[in-house]
Amino acid sequence: MPKSAKKRKAKAADFAKAKLKLGKGKQLPSNAIDTSFKARCAIALPSQSITLDRAADAPATRRRLTFDDLIVHLKHYSPGTRKDGIAGLRELLNAHPEILEASLTALINATARAIGDEDPGVRKSLLEFFSWIFPRIPIENLIPHATTLLLFATSAQTHIFPEIRVDAIRFLNIYLEYIPAATVAGWNHSGSESGSRILEGYLGILSAGTKFGETGGPMKATSTASVVLTSASKLVVLQSLSTFLRHAVQSSSQTFQDSSSMDTWYLASWFKTREAYTAFDHLFQPRFTHTGSDPLLRKWKAEADSEFDDDFPCRYPLLGPAGSKWTLQELSQTVDSGDDAVNDDNSLFIAHLARTLYSTLVSTFLDCAPAVFSPNGNVDETQAKLIVAVAEITVHLYGAILQNSSKTRDSERHTRASEDLKSILGYMSPYFPFRLEGSRNIQVEHMFQALNLMFCKLTSLVILTAEGASPSRDKRPAHGQGDSKGSLQMHTERVSRYVIKLLKGESLSTSQLGRPLTPATYTALLPTIWSLINNADPRLRDVSSDILLATIEHGSKVPSKSALKSITIEFIARVTLLDMEPQFLGHLNIDANAAQQIAGWVNHLPKCLWELGSTNLSLTEIILRFLIAACRCRSPLADLQTLGLLRSQMIPFFSIMHPTRGQIPGPYSKLPPVSPLRRLVLCLVALIRDDSTLSSAVSFAVLGTEDELYWHNVSNSS
Repeated sequence: MPKSAKKRKAKAADFAKAKLKLGKGKQLPSNAIDTSFKARCAIALPSQSITLDRAADAPATRRRLTFDDLIVHLKHYSPGTRKDGIAGLRELLNAHPEILEASLTALINATARAIGDEDPGVRKSLLEFFSWIFPRIPIENLIPHATTLLLFATSAQTHIFPEIRVDAIRFLNIYLEYIPAATVAGWNHSGSESGSRILEGYLGILSAGTKFGETGGPMKATSTASVVLTSASKLVVLQSLSTFLRHAVQSSSQTFQDSSSMDTWYLASWFKTREAYTAFDHLFQPRFTHTGSDPLLRKWKAEADSEFDDDFPCRYPLLGPAGSKWTLQELSQTVDSGDDAVNDDNSLFIAHLARTLYSTLVSTFLDCAPAVFSPNGNVDETQAKLIVAVAEITVHLYGAILQNSSKTRDSERHTRASEDLKSILGYMSPYFPFRLEGSRNIQVEHMFQALNLMFCKLTSLVILTAEGASPSRDKRPAHGQGDSKGSLQMHTERVSRYVIKLLKGESLSTSQLGRPLTPATYTALLPTIWSLINNADPRLRDVSSDILLATIEHGSKVPSKSALKSITIEFIARVTLLDMEPQFLGHLNIDANAAQQIAGWVNHLPKCLWELGSTNLSLTEIILRFLIAACRCRSPLADLQTLGLLRSQMIPFFSIMHPTRGQIPGPYSKLPPVSPLRRLVLCLVALIRDDSTLSSAVSFAVLGTEDELYWHNVSNSS
C-alpha cells in the first residue's frame, strides 16, 4: 500500500533548505543556551593594564613591578601571587633601600596582615622577609609600628589551625629579638596589653590555662581546643616562652646593677640592713676608670675639714663614701626600688604563673629524659633542647621568686615555690651531673653543660631559701615528692663535687678532656659557690671548706690578662671582706687553712698589678680598692708577714733595678697621668709603707710629676 502524502512530506522536510527572509539572521535552535553576561563593575587587571600611568623613573623589580604593585599582590587571592609579592618586596628594597623609610607604614600594614595567612609558603616567605628587613630598620622607627605587628601576631596565636599558631610564635621570636620591651609590655597585668595577650597565647597552645584573675584554685583554660604538639613544635613554643620570660622578668625587676660590676643578689639577704648591703655592693664598682675622675674624690688636705665630717659613714673611707652624694638617676632608682606594692604584685603574679606551668614543665622533662640521658650515648637533640628550654623557664620563674629579699621569705607563696622547685630538682637529680658519654657532639656537650649550670643555680636557690627560712617552719612535702634535709644534703654534695671538678679543670667523663672555665660559666657558678661556702649545716662544713679552697686555688692560677681574672678577684675579695663586716649575718667560716690560702692569694695581687700595667684599669682599681679596704679594716690578713711580702712586692711596680740600665720606671709610670688611680696607689703605699726601699722607689716614680706633692703630703701625714 503506497505511503500517505503526509509521511512523504515529513520525510522530505528533513532535507529541505530553509529559505531566509530579507533582513533576518540565522535563528538559534530552540535548545540553545545563552552564555552572554553583563558586569555592573569594572574588572581590575593591574599587572596587565596598558593604560596605567606609571612614572618612567619609578623603582621597579625585574618584572617591572613597583612598590604599589607589590602591595596589591599581597592582597591577591592566589597564594603564589602573594608569595611572589613578598619576594618582589625584598628584591625592590634590596636594590632601592631609600624606599624603606618613606614607605615603612604601608609596608608594615600590608605585610603584618599576612602573619595569619593560611598558606604555609606565604608564612615562611614572610618570616624570611621579616628576618631580613628588621635589622635594616632603625629601632626607633620600628617601635611605633609595634602595635600593628603585635596585633596580628596575637591574633594568629589563637587561630583555629595549630600550624598557624606555631608560626605566630616564630614571628614573636623576631619581635623579641628587635623590640623586646614592646613585646613584653604589660605581661604581668590582666587586660588588653600586648604582653598579657602573648602570654595567654603561649599558655593556650600549651594547654596550661590562661586565667590569672584568681590567686588560688585550679587554672581555667580559655580554649576548648586540645592541641597535641609534635616535639619540634613544642620546642618552638617552649624556647620562645623562655626568651619571653627572660625579657619580661628583666623588665619588671627593680634591681639596677652597674654593668661593670658583678651581680651580687645572693648577698643581699645576709646583711642587717639594705643600706649596709648597698654600701658593700658599691665597694668594687669602678669609679675612676670610666669617667676619668670621681666626683667623690677630693684633694688631700693636711687639716681635717669640718665640711666633710659627715661624708664617711661607711667603713672604707679611702675608697670613697657609698652614698654621700646622690645623682638624679640614683635617686630615681632608690624611689623605684622602694615601691613594695609593685614588687609584691609582681612576685605574686610570677608565683601564680609558676604554679600554672609546673605540671607542663615536669611532664615535658619526664617525657624527654629517657631519650636524652640514654646509657648508649645516643642523644635526641630535639628532646635535649626541650629539656634545656624547661630548665631555662624554671630558672627564670623560680629565680625571680626566690631571689627577692627576706621581707617576702616567710610568705606562703614563697614557701610553695621553694617546695615546687625541690620537687623539680628531685626529678632531675638522678641524672645529675648531666654528661655525654662516648660522643664528640660539641652542640650536645654545650647543652649538657648549660643544664649542669642551671641545676647548680636552682640548687643554690633552694639552699639559700632553706638558710633564710625560719627553722621552726613546718615544711610539708608537696605532690608526694617532698625534699627532706637528707635529700637536700645529697643534692648539695653532688653539686659541690661537680663545682670542684669545674674549678680544677677536670672532665666529667673519661672520653673527654677538661676545659678552662669561661667568664660566663664562672659568673653563672657564683651563686652556687656562695651557697656552698655560706652553709650553716655542720654536716656540710667539710664541703664548704673544700669549695672555698678550690675557689681560691682557681683564682690564683687564672692568668692576669685573662678575661676571667677580674671576676675571680672581685668575688674572692668580697668573700674575704665579708668575714670582717659587722653588718654581715651569714655563716661564712674561714678556718686557718683557708686563711693561709687567702694570704697567699693576697700576695699574688702585686704581681697582677705589675703584669696588667695599663691594659686593664678597671681590674687595677678593684685590686687597689681591696688592698686598701683590707688594711683599713685591720684585717687578720694584714699581719706582719703578709704586709712585709706586700711591701717588697710593690717595689717593682714603681721602679726596677736593671743590671745595665740602672733604675728604670715600673708599670706605675704607664698609668694615665691624669688618672686618680695613681693617687689610689699612693694611698695604698702610705698605709703599708714601713720600708725605706719602698719609699725611695715611690719617690723615684713620682719625681717631676703632678703626684710628687701629693705623695709628699700623704707620706708625711701617715
